[in-house]
Amino acid sequence: MDSSLHKEILQRLSEFNFKKETNGILRGGECPSCGKKELFINANNPWVAKCGRLNNCGETFHVKDRYPELFDNWSERYPSTPENKNPNAAADAYLQHGRGFSPNVIQDLYTQENYYDRELKIGSATVRFNVGDGYWERIIDRPYRFGKKKANFKYGMKYYGGWWKADTMVIQETPELWLVEGIFDAIALMHHGIKAVALMSCNNYPHDALHNLALSRGGKNCKLIWALDSDPAGRTYTKKHIKRAQDEGWTCFAAQIPQKGKAKIDWNDLHQRGELNEHDIENYLYHGSLLIAKSAIEKALLMYRHHGDQTDFYLDFTNRLYWFQLNLEAYNKARQDQEKSEDAQQLSEEALRDEALRSSSSIRQIANCNPTALYFQENLVTGESWYYFRVEFPHDGAPVKNTFTSAHLSSAAEFKKRLLGIAAGAMYSGSSSQLDRIFAEQLYNIKRVDTIDYIGYSIEHGCYVLGDVAMKDGVISEVNNEDFFDIGKLSLKSLNKSVHLSINRDPDDYHKEWVDLFWKAFGVKGLAALTFWFGSLFAEQIRAKQSSYPFLEVVGEAGAGKSTLIEFLWKLFGRGGYEGFDPSKSSLAARARNFSQVSCLPVVLIESDRERLGEEKSHVKSFDWDELKTAYNGRSTRARGMATGGNETYEPPFRGSIVISQNNPVNASEAILSRIVHLYFDRTTQTAESGEAADRLKYTSVENVSGFILAATKREKAVMEVIAQKTPEYIKQLRANQNIKMPRLVETHSQMLALVDALCLVIKLSEHQQSELKKQFILMAQERQQIINNDHVLVQEFWEAFDYLDNGDMSILNHAIDPDLIAVNLNHFLQVATERRQQVPALRDLKKVLKTSSRRKFIEIKTVNSQIKNSQSPLGTPSRSVKCWVFQREK
Repeated sequence: MDSSLHKEILQRLSEFNFKKETNGILRGGECPSCGKKELFINANNPWVAKCGRLNNCGETFHVKDRYPELFDNWSERYPSTPENKNPNAAADAYLQHGRGFSPNVIQDLYTQENYYDRELKIGSATVRFNVGDGYWERIIDRPYRFGKKKANFKYGMKYYGGWWKADTMVIQETPELWLVEGIFDAIALMHHGIKAVALMSCNNYPHDALHNLALSRGGKNCKLIWALDSDPAGRTYTKKHIKRAQDEGWTCFAAQIPQKGKAKIDWNDLHQRGELNEHDIENYLYHGSLLIAKSAIEKALLMYRHHGDQTDFYLDFTNRLYWFQLNLEAYNKARQDQEKSEDAQQLSEEALRDEALRSSSSIRQIANCNPTALYFQENLVTGESWYYFRVEFPHDGAPVKNTFTSAHLSSAAEFKKRLLGIAAGAMYSGSSSQLDRIFAEQLYNIKRVDTIDYIGYSIEHGCYVLGDVAMKDGVISEVNNEDFFDIGKLSLKSLNKSVHLSINRDPDDYHKEWVDLFWKAFGVKGLAALTFWFGSLFAEQIRAKQSSYPFLEVVGEAGAGKSTLIEFLWKLFGRGGYEGFDPSKSSLAARARNFSQVSCLPVVLIESDRERLGEEKSHVKSFDWDELKTAYNGRSTRARGMATGGNETYEPPFRGSIVISQNNPVNASEAILSRIVHLYFDRTTQTAESGEAADRLKYTSVENVSGFILAATKREKAVMEVIAQKTPEYIKQLRANQNIKMPRLVETHSQMLALVDALCLVIKLSEHQQSELKKQFILMAQERQQIINNDHVLVQEFWEAFDYLDNGDMSILNHAIDPDLIAVNLNHFLQVATERRQQVPALRDLKKVLKTSSRRKFIEIKTVNSQIKNSQSPLGTPSRSVKCWVFQREK
C-alpha cells in the first residue's frame, strides 16, 4: 500500500479507538455494527476491518466503502510529472492501491487516458482497456460528479458475441473458464490462478468467442463457470446463458457471491478482502448451484448436504416458499437396505446417499409467494416501527413492497391476514413455528433505514428527499429498488405519502425559456414571488443561521393571475395541479399536519379571507393568523399528546415556508403583519402579450420545468454562501433607509434581497431585471412600514364613523367616565349608525382588527360604568354598566 494512503487510512481508523498495534494487527476497536470492542484490522495493509464476534456479529467492512473520499481523486494524488516520467501514474496507482492489483499481472493491459463530459463540462483521468473494435474506460477522478456514469464505452463499439481477455492469458487448454461481467472482476480472479474473461454486460452471450474457443480446442471440452453479478439481472441471465450453452453442448456451472449489507460485493471486492481461497471458491460454487437447481427438492438436498446439521428448514424456489424435512429413521433404514441390495453395489457412494435422501425426505409448499424482509424502519418521535418486506410471485406480476408490524410477524394467522391484505392472492399456509424459524434467520442483524415523516430537506441528514429523487451535497440520487435512498453511509427514506412530487431528472427536458415567459406574464412582482419561492428551498438552513424566514402574502383583485402564478411555481418544484389548502375549512389537527408534512417547501394557505360568493355566513369559522407566529422562527404550530401512558407531547417544528393567497390583505396584529412580505396584484398591467405568456405557462408540463428544483438544490452550498455574505450588507443598507424603521422588516426584506443574488446562480436574470427586483423589495418594505404605522383600513373606517356619529363631544357613543378613555359598546355603535344610515364595517370583521388600533390604542374589553346610561336614568337609581371595548383617548 502507498505510504501516504496508508497514513491517511490509519488516521481515519482512529475513530474506532483501536488499542496499540501488536504483531501487525490493530485490535480492540469499537465495532460500528454491534458496538463491542472486538474490531480488528491488519495494520500494514488496512483494507478490511472485521468484528471478532463471529457468531453474534461478524460485521466486515472495506475501508474503500467507509472512506470513499480517499479513493476518488487519483490524478491529484499521483500526478504525471517530468520527474517520474510515467504517463500512467494515476492509472497505476488506481489499479494497485484502489483495486489491489499486482503490477506483474496487469502489465501492458491498459493505458491512462482522459474523458470529458461536454454536457456537465467536467473531465477526469481514466483507465482504458481495449475491447473488441473499441475500448472501455473507467473514470477515476471523483466519479460521483458524473452521476450514474462511472465508465465510458467508445461510441459505436461492438462487443456483443465476444469477451475481453487478457492478452497474456492462454485459454486453449484450460480445463475450466470463468465468465464474469467486468474487466476488474476478471483481473481479480486471475490473481488467484483462475482463468476468467469479461462479458462487459450480463446480457451479452459470447457466441462468437465460444465458437472460436471450441475450434481452437477441437471441441467443447471446457467447463464453463458462469460467475455474473449477484443482482437480479445477473441471476436471470446466468440461468438463460447456462441453458443456451448446455443446449449447445457445453458443460456449465454457476458461481454466486452471497450478498450482505447495502453495498454490492463483486469479485474484485472479494480479492481485496482476501476471500478467494479454495474454501471460499467452493462456497461461491455452492451458491451458484442453488441458483441453477432444476427443482425444489434438488435445491433442498444441495442445502442439506452443504450444512448437514439441519433436518428441517425452509427454502425458496421460483419465488415460492417450501419446507424441507428429513426423516432420519427412514434414511438409516434406506441405507441399510442399500447394503443388502445387489443392484446398489453398482452405484457410487454419493449416488447411494442421494437416493436414500430422496426416499426419506419430504418437501411441501408453505407459501405461493416469496416474502423477504428487507430492512427495519421506525419513527423515533412516535415510537412506531415496521419491517419493510418485498413479496415476489412465481407469475409475471410485479413484486409488492409494504410494511409488517411486529404483531403481524408474531403468529401465522396475523401474517397470513397481512400478506393477503397487501399482495393479491398471496397465501401463507405454514405454521407459526415455521414462521418463527423463517424470520429468526431473516430478521437477525437486519438492516436499519433512517426515516423522516415529511417531504423535503432533512437538516439532520443534510439531504433533500423529493419523492423518488434525493439531493445531498450537490449530488442527485434516485430511490433504489428497496424504496430508500442509499447515499454513501446514509440510508434514508420518507414515510410521507400525502405530498407527491414528480421531478424530471433528464437535463435535456428542462426548458429554460420559462424565465422570459414568466417575466412577460407577471413582471417584477412575479419575480419577487419566485424569489421567495426559491428561498423556501433553503428555509431550514436560513433559519438555522438567521433564526427566521418570513411569510409571503399574494393578494389582489380577482382575475389578476394569483392562482396561475402559484400553480406554475409549484410546477417548478414538480407538483402539478395544486395550489394550496383552505385553513378555514380545515380542523386544527388537519392544519397542523399540513404544516408538518413538508420541509423547505411552501405551505400555501388560500381563500382564508372567507369572502367568496356564498360563504359570507356567520357560521363559517375564520382562521386566526396568530397561529402562525411560531412558524416564523421554525417552531411548532401545535402540540399534541402522545398515547404512551406518560406525559410526552409531540411538537413537530415547522420546517417549510408560509404563502398566503387570497383577495383581501391579511387582517391581523402587528406581530403577524411585520412577518409578511406583501405582494399586491391587479389587472392594470395585463396586456395581450402578458396574457399569452401566462397561457403558455399555464399549459407548460411539470416535466419541462421541474428541473428547476434540482438545479436550485444542487447549488445549496453556493446559495447559502451568498445569503450569508449578502444579508448583512442589505441589513446595513435598509437600516439607513429613513422610511423603514421596524427591525423585523429590515431583516425579512434583507433576506429577500440576498435571495435575489442567490437566484441568479440558478436562472439567468438581466441586470435590468435584477435592479427592478431589488427596487421592488425595498418598496415593499417601505409600504409595509407605512401599513404598520397606520391603523388597518377597517379600523380607520370605524373611527371615522365614530367621530361623525359622536359629533365630537364624545357623549353619544363613549360610555367611559374617565376623560382619558373611550369605551364603545359595538352593538350600541351599530344601532346608532343604522339609525343615521351610516355604512360601517361588519362587526365580525371589526372584532378581528380593533385590537390593532394604534391611533387610539386598544386597552381591553371589560364591563364599565356607563356615563351614557347613567345620564339617561332617573336621579337616585343605581349605576348602570355595559360591556365595552376600551381605548386610550388621543393626546
